[in-house]
Amino acid sequence: RGVAASRLADIGAFAGLLFSTASTMLRHGLVRGARALGTALRSHKPFSSAAAEGLPATMRAAVIRETGPAEVMKIEKDYPTPELKPGQVIVRNQYAGINFIDTYHRSGLYARDLPFVGGQEGGGYIAALSEEAKKMGLQLNQTVAYSSVFQTYSEYSAVPAAKVLPVPDGVPLDTAVACGVQGLTAHYLTHDAHAGLAKPGDWMLIHGTGSGTCQWAAQMAKIQGFKVIGTCSKSKEDAARATGVDELVVLDEVPGTSYEDYMSKDITAEVMRITGGEGVKAVIDGIGLATWEISLECLARRGIFVSFGNASGAVPAFPPLKLIGKSAFLTRPKLNDYTVTRDELLRRANDIFGWLKSGQLKVAVDKAF
Repeated sequence: RGVAASRLADIGAFAGLLFSTASTMLRHGLVRGARALGTALRSHKPFSSAAAEGLPATMRAAVIRETGPAEVMKIEKDYPTPELKPGQVIVRNQYAGINFIDTYHRSGLYARDLPFVGGQEGGGYIAALSEEAKKMGLQLNQTVAYSSVFQTYSEYSAVPAAKVLPVPDGVPLDTAVACGVQGLTAHYLTHDAHAGLAKPGDWMLIHGTGSGTCQWAAQMAKIQGFKVIGTCSKSKEDAARATGVDELVVLDEVPGTSYEDYMSKDITAEVMRITGGEGVKAVIDGIGLATWEISLECLARRGIFVSFGNASGAVPAFPPLKLIGKSAFLTRPKLNDYTVTRDELLRRANDIFGWLKSGQLKVAVDKAF
């Protein structure tokens, strides 16, 4: 929960300094949906071909030279613009997505070489491209989104051409950017991370369905035919119900926050009541420390615990013998291992863009700076 609070400080610092919106601050309700930054960048028009050939030597960027709290992230106006390398494109960012994982890098929970620019998701226009990118059919000024690429809290980002997603007509750029980390993560979590141990028609427990990635995951699970039990805080109940979950366990909030108090209700008892005592075939859990034991207790025989995040803190080490009660499975996946090839990336992205255009998947960008 401390990490979540510091994320708001990250956003405020980045938005206020880099984009000259010092008086604007995100409300806690931001975590209900997707996020994007881009007021100043969004105002620029696409580059002409001539301008694209001569990028500026320096740019504005939110730079982290030492790990720690939000205050370690500083805006620099003369950070080197990335150079175009073979197989890459240079994107002039119109939006940079904000994700919880960004705080893990900034705080040092996930190690990075210093210094680095924050963010790993963005979108805008191709300002320069390599010969390899041209052969893939990419073009100057093309509107694109990308994710799982470091250095996006900046005016320009160097992006492997294989990770670039052309944004189709009918999908707004801010929504397309928000589809990156959260949308693709939700896709692999509900399609593949459970290794087929959960089948359409089975019960699935998804924590935090009123916010972020799991707001996407609940909708995608329903699209595939799973029966979904969600958890959420009282303040996010409307957002969670809008995902179409079959059952919802609504929890009290930790005093002074909008975050769930997972001890305020017996979640395991609720899950067993709903499933007739069998439990769920899969749990999708991005909460971590506050929920991991609950998640294991809620599993059905030969169910799988998919632990993908640390919103409340990291899951501690525990002995494999703890899984023996139900012959349970455990996985700790990450997005890069489920977008290994461009074909796999495009398959997931095309599903998401298709659901957005058809109206099956609903995404709201809570705030753009």
